[in-house]
Amino acid sequence: MEFTKSLAAATSGLKAQSGRMRIIAENIANADSAPATKGAEPYRRKIPTFKTHLDRETGASVVETGRVRRDSTAFRVKHDPGNPVADAKGDVAMPNVNPLIENMDMREAQRSYEANLNMVTGTRKMIAQTIALLK
Repeated sequence: MEFTKSLAAATSGLKAQSGRMRIIAENIANADSAPATKGAEPYRRKIPTFKTHLDRETGASVVETGRVRRDSTAFRVKHDPGNPVADAKGDVAMPNVNPLIENMDMREAQRSYEANLNMVTGTRKMIAQTIALLK
């Protein structure tokens, strides 16, 4: 039964980190995208959240991605007078995405994903060894 709990917790972590990486990849992809029309807001960075709950079937505490929040920090301003969406001063509002921060978040999510994957692999090996002992 404890094997089931550890597998449930680790697989929920895999799914949560996978969702987190998807959101981070979307942020990176839109880091340099200008607004489509004059006066429109540029892409706003998304922040993944997580929530935990008790899986009644296995009795394990599992994690899943929660609501995706929007980052309320100020947009970056780029001076580009030739851009069709530039304001009267020649400035263009750009997304509030910092690629360096996103890359660090992505690496952290990858490491968490790998840790959960190692947990699944280790648990599977223990199950196989237990079955071998019972033969």
